Parts: sequence; C-alpha cells; structure tokens
Amino acid sequence: MSTTSAAGGTARGPRLLLGLAAVAVAFAAADTYVVVLALVDMMAGVGLSPDQLQRAAPIISGFLLGYVAMLPLIGRIADLRGRVPVLTASLVVFAVGSIVTAAAYDMPSMVAGRFLQGVGGGGLVPATLALVADLYPRERRGVPLGLVSAVQEIGSVVGPLYGAAVLAFADWRAIFLINLAVGLVLAAAIAALASRGAGAGRPRAGRRGLPDLVGVALLLLLLLAGALVFQPPGSLRADIDYGRLFIPFVEGGGRWLTPVGAATVVLAMLLVARTLTARRPLVDLRAWGRSLREADVTGASYLAVALGGVILAFATADPKVQVFSDQGRWYLLGAAVATVAFVVHLRRASDPLLPRGALAARPAWGSVVVSFLIGAALIAALIDVPLFARTTTYQDSQLLAALVLVRFLVALPVGAVVGGYLTRVLPAGVITAVGMVMAAVGFVMMSRWGVDALESWTATVPLVVGGLGFGLALAPVNAAVLAHTADAVHGLASAIVVVARMVGMLVGISALTTIGLRRYYAEQADIPPIQDVCPAGTTRCAEYSDLLRAAGIAQEQTVFLGAAGCAALAAVLALVLLRGADTRAAGHGRDAATGVPLVG
Repeated sequence: MSTTSAAGGTARGPRLLLGLAAVAVAFAAADTYVVVLALVDMMAGVGLSPDQLQRAAPIISGFLLGYVAMLPLIGRIADLRGRVPVLTASLVVFAVGSIVTAAAYDMPSMVAGRFLQGVGGGGLVPATLALVADLYPRERRGVPLGLVSAVQEIGSVVGPLYGAAVLAFADWRAIFLINLAVGLVLAAAIAALASRGAGAGRPRAGRRGLPDLVGVALLLLLLLAGALVFQPPGSLRADIDYGRLFIPFVEGGGRWLTPVGAATVVLAMLLVARTLTARRPLVDLRAWGRSLREADVTGASYLAVALGGVILAFATADPKVQVFSDQGRWYLLGAAVATVAFVVHLRRASDPLLPRGALAARPAWGSVVVSFLIGAALIAALIDVPLFARTTTYQDSQLLAALVLVRFLVALPVGAVVGGYLTRVLPAGVITAVGMVMAAVGFVMMSRWGVDALESWTATVPLVVGGLGFGLALAPVNAAVLAHTADAVHGLASAIVVVARMVGMLVGISALTTIGLRRYYAEQADIPPIQDVCPAGTTRCAEYSDLLRAAGIAQEQTVFLGAAGCAALAAVLALVLLRGADTRAAGHGRDAATGVPLVG
C-alpha cells in the first residue's frame, strides 16, 4: 500500500497521521520513565515512607504488566478492527489511567491507574508499527520504522527530564494531569484526521449526528461521583449532613462501601448498559466485544497470564540482591501452566489468537528470537550503567548517576534512524548484526571501567558506540517481521516482537544478575575480616569500603561481559535467521522466495 491511503487521502494526510501516532508513542514512552524522580512523592501520596521502597514495586510492575501482557491481544484487535480505532482507544485508556493515577489515594488505586496507563501506552506501539506497514511498501518502511523506534527511545530521555521540570513547579499529580490532557488531545486529533480520509489499515465509516446525550449525562455524573470517591473535599466530609455520604455502610469498610462509592458503581453500570443499548453510544462496546471474540480473548487470556507471571517474577525483585522476587518461583510455575494451556488452545481453536503459519517464515520467527536477545543485552545498559555510576563516581547522587545513561540514550535514536535508512540498501540481517557487534564492543569496553573511569571523557565512547549499535538493530528487526508476515497479522506480529524484547529484558537482568552476584560473592570472600583492615575499635574505615567497592565494580564488569555475550549471540543469529529478509528497494539484492535478483 502506498502513502495514498485507502480512504483516498493524499500522502500528506497519512504522514501527518503517522506523525501524530509517533508523538503519542514518544509521550507514552516518556511516562514509562517519568516515575524515576516522582516515585518517592507518589509513595507519600498513598501513605508510604521512603524507606518502604520495596512496597512501591507494584507501581512500576503494574505499568509493565499492562504494557506487556495485553500487547498481543491489542495487536490482534488492531488487525481486525483497524489501526486508527486502536490508536484512539489506547490514548483514551492511557488518559483514564492517568487521571486514576493522579487521583489515587491508596496503593491499589495507584497500581490500577498505572496498569491502565501501561495498557494504553503499550497498545500504541503495535498499532503504529502496523500503520507504517499499511502506508509504505516494504522497501520504504525502514526510515519510518526507524523514526518510530527513535521517538520511542527519545521518550526514555525525555521522561525523567519532563518529570523533573513538572516537579520544579508542581506536585507529582500534575504530571498525570498533563498526561490526561495530552492523551485526549492526541486521540481527538487522530480521530479527526482519520475521519477526513487520512486513515489507513481498515477505515470505518464515521457516524454523524448528535452524541448520545443520556450517555454524556451519565459520564459526567460518573466523573463527579468518582472524584468524590477518590478525592473527597474536606469540607463535605466534615459537614454534619453531607458527611454521611462518606461514612461506610459497615465498620471498617473502604471508600467504595459508602453511599458515594455505591452511587459511583451504580452509575458505572448504568453507563455500560447505555453504551450497549443506545443507537449512537459514546463507545460502541458491542463492536469492541465482537472484536474481542474474533481476536480469541480466551487464548489472549492464557498468554496474558503467562506473560504476567514472568513479569511479576522478575520485575518485583531487587536486581541488586535477588534474581526472583520472594514469590518468583510460584509466578513462574503459573506462567508455565498458562503457557501449556495456550499451546493446547492454539492447536484446538478454529480461529486462534496466533493464526497458524503466521510466523512460519524464518525471518518472521527469527525476528522474535533476535528481539529477545537484544532486550537481554539492552537491559544491562539501562540498569547497570547507573548502578556502576552510583558505586563509583556518584555515590551520593542517584540523579547524577542516572544521567550518565543519557549519553547512551541520546545515541540510540540516532542509530535507529540510520538503521532504518540502511534497510533500503543493505540486508536487514547484516545491519542488525553490525549494530549488535557495536553493542558488544561497547560492553567489552565498559567491562574494563575502573573506579575513576566515569571521570574521564573516554567513558563516553562505549556509551555512544553501544547506543548507536542498539539503535541500528531496532528498525531492521521490525522491518523483517513486517516483510514476512501477512498484512492481516501485522499488528499481532509487531506486538510479539515488542513483547519478546521486553521479556528478554526481564530474563536478561535475572541471568546477568546471577552471574554478577557470583562474581561479587567470590570477590567478597577474598576480603580480609574488617578487624584486619580497620583500626581497632572501629566498625568501618575507608580502606574496607574501598575493598567492598572493588567487589561491586567486579560484579558490574561481569554483567557487562555477559551482556556483550548476549549481543554477540544476537549478531550471529541475525545473520543466520534474518538471511533473505526482503526489506530492500528494487535493484538491491534478490527476491527472498525465488533468489532472483531484484532490478529497478
């Protein structure tokens, strides 16, 4: 399909639509990292103190759970219902999650908000990647895929800075209120642009006429009642008469067991009933319900449980001291059971979530494998570079330690754009392999960092080389899977590649942490007793601290070497599995199926 859409729009319209979708992806990606600086304030907002940091893990894992576990289902719905409806729906869900997070009064409400943000933010990625495939022929997808990958990674740079800027003038809730406004504006802009004929994928005829006024009234009442539940005004709660509305029906009951809470639940049920029965509902739940059934919600549920178990096992652990969380083995057992159920379901279902043969081509399933290894290596830079900085040069500043990674994150989107451009003239496997070799070289250089390495400008070289390398690999992998899957499964295929990278990151940090901790314990065993190092009567001295720091540095060096191994393996498999991936323009290479040279 060319850049003139099926709806008859000019090239400018689809490109603008893709630009808006890319902005949405970048904004949602920034939200992934925005909690870096706001987390302590968010904890205080739900009654947790800074020394209870481990109890705040669900704030992060809840977002990851929504982002990853629901991605295959959303990608499949994007194939069945269209890219634009999924983009707008994802932005609305992201906005709803933002307002729930901003109004959160306890941990469950905050985790629910972050989960919804993850669902909405994650849903933007496969829909946008599939939109690229709809708008551009395979030999011209590289640059737009690179741009989408670039803006997604730019979000990781902008997120902490955006959070810091808002926190300089307002409290943490303002961050999510801004998310609410931006999400709704982008959703409205995408919907309006698509309605004018710039849509792609499977355009749907728009409805005309007045909105459902009853539905609008119920929605406004629901928002008002919900606001009173989440953030009740102190004057109303203290009032003799109106205060009764906030008293639980039973002693010790929560906010939802009050008259206001019960009214909110009733209004929500009435709104759902209205959307199911109205001629022009605010949200066509009947159509979305049909899409869920067509997308195989049963299979998606099995897969979501499997992915959720993996996420919870690794994301809730402290990577500095443990591989799994305390309940990690049980989470992984549940994930294994769900995986078996998913495989059995795929073999028996007549129209499964993953259509038979959808990823049969070697470059298609090979992209998933390579993406997993890219994630396994990438996580070492994202986690262990700041840890190394905190262990050595920036022991007293978590912010400065985190900012060391900016050099890597700035180079990554540059590499993504370059990698996208190169897919037009070079094989995808070669570009990916070169990128991962660069990443491996960067990690090997990091493995030689000493205690004062970050004080020298030379520390920037491996960070930039590694960032460029990872960036080079992103677009070719996405281009390969889109080139070797049918148009009808582009959303699902893109989602699976993203999920593979995210799962690779979680598994990678576990494996690399295990290797690093073994080195740390070995180094620590060689440290003399403290009484042999420090003066008598002291419990700690600078000399002993230096020995412990040296053990910590050895641990990080081992992790970097392990990441270099993952990157090197990804390079080798990219050459083998992505060989023959047809992503180049005419005149550059051979047809993937016949081997016949392509000519202009």
